[in-house]
Order: sequence, then C-alpha cells, then structure tokens
Amino acid sequence: MLLASPRSYMLLSVAAAVATILLKTWAWRLTGSVGLMSDAMESGVNLVAAIGAFWALTLAAKPADRNHHYGHFKAEYFSSGLESVLIVAAALAIIFAAVGRLQQPQPLEQLGIGLAISLLATALNGLVAWVLLRAAKRFHSITLRADAHHLLTDVWTSFGVVLGIGLVKVTGLTILDPLIAIAVALNIIITGWRLFHETASGLLDRSLSDDDHRVLEQVLASYETEDIRFHALRTRVAGSRRFVSLHVLVPGRWTVQAGHDLCEQIEKEIAATLTRTHVLTHLEPLEDPSSWDDQGFRWEES
Repeated sequence: MLLASPRSYMLLSVAAAVATILLKTWAWRLTGSVGLMSDAMESGVNLVAAIGAFWALTLAAKPADRNHHYGHFKAEYFSSGLESVLIVAAALAIIFAAVGRLQQPQPLEQLGIGLAISLLATALNGLVAWVLLRAAKRFHSITLRADAHHLLTDVWTSFGVVLGIGLVKVTGLTILDPLIAIAVALNIIITGWRLFHETASGLLDRSLSDDDHRVLEQVLASYETEDIRFHALRTRVAGSRRFVSLHVLVPGRWTVQAGHDLCEQIEKEIAATLTRTHVLTHLEPLEDPSSWDDQGFRWEES
C-alpha cells in the first residue's frame, strides 16, 4: 500500500486504532478479563498517539518561515514525546485495575469468542504496523517508525494476553488474569521509556548515524587532494531531515567562481547521496593559519 504522504499513513493508524478499541472493548465486556481490558486501554493510547502524530506531521510539513528558518521538522518529536507519556499513564491505570482484581478475583466468561475477537484485533494491528514500518523507511519519519513500533509492542502484548487468558481457561486459576495485566503494564512502561529516550535524543540535536557519517566521509574523501581539504564537519538530525555543515579549504589563488563551483558540486553530491539533507559549506583559504584555527567545537568520547 503506497499513500501520498506520512499524514495519510497516520490516518490509517487512526482508523486501525478505532477498530481495535471497539474489538478489544467488546472482548473485555464479553469476558470480564482485566487482561483484555488492559489490552483495550493500550489501543486507546494508540488512538490518542496517532492523532497527536497526525498533528505533528502536519506541522512538520509546513515550509520554513520568518520565525523558523530551518523549518518545523522537530515537531515530529513532540508526538513521540506525547506518546511516551500516554503509554506510562495507561500502564499505571492498568496496574491500579489489576491490583483491585487481585484483591477480589472474578470468574471469566465466554473466553472462546472473547479470545477470537482479540486475535482479530491483533492481526489488524500487525498488518498496520508492517505498512507503517515500510512507510517510515520510505519517508525517513521518526513519527511513523515510533507509531509502528508501538503497534508491534501492542501485537506482542496481545499475544501474551491471549496466551495467559487461555491458561486461565485451561487451569481455572483466575489470579493469572490480573498478573497478566500487570506484566502487560510493565512491558508498556518499557516501551514508553524507549520512546522518551529517542525523543530526548532528537531534541538534543543528535548527530547523523555512524553509517551516514561513513557515507559522508567517503564523499568528501573523493574530493580531497593537496589543494582541497575539509574540516569543522558538523551534522544533526531534525525529524526526517538531516543537516550537514563543513568548511572547504582551497588555495587562496583560486577565483571566487572556482571555489563556489566546487562547493556547489560537493553540496549537490552529498544531498543526492544522503536524501533529505541540507548542506551548508564555508569556503576558506588553505594557506591562512586562521583557517586551520577555526576547527569548530571539540568533543570528548563518552
């Protein structure tokens, strides 16, 4: 399935969340299982997160303006941050409900049809997650990737719930139901923490990945000679966009036109090799000692 934009895929995620909420709530009401209730609550988080992601992608798609010269790409991180908070809130609510059920166990009813409905909702989530992962790779979108991984977590959570409820049916041990719900909640908290960590990393201007840096260095190495050198290389990622800046050192005898043409060629090749990359070069005379003093910031290995 190929849609025109990341926002189109988020609308697909919204529709899937609504469908799975209805299915899982139905399964919970039929069985009275707090485990299935926790699964339905996680789908509720999926819906709110998908709506937030759609808003973030809409804002991120806006062009640069007077107050945002680098565009609005970081808006994507707000949706993943919201999602991480909602995930933890849902997990705490699940634990609260499960503790109450531990204190007052209740028999479960109509488990067969309830589990069948839950499996149908799980299959739908799995299909949508697969579609979103492919779209995330196509659009280089952290928002689509975060939503897809959240849905995949929901899939594995649902399988765990179904397996646990199946054990309740076989063994008659109703205490397994709230224990399963607590295990689901702890798994949800782990997912929320991972999303929060990725969001914080992006907001702190994370540099390009090691693989992207190697590609960038290979491009620069193909130009480097005794007369052409590079330094002060800096990179950062903002949502689906990459930003690269570097200093280009050439002999002072070169004309401005020659230096400009070289910089233009380098910028175009980097942008063509690393898609969705904005490249900024700064031309300096190779012989001037002050050019070599301006190496940019230093960092220490952690």
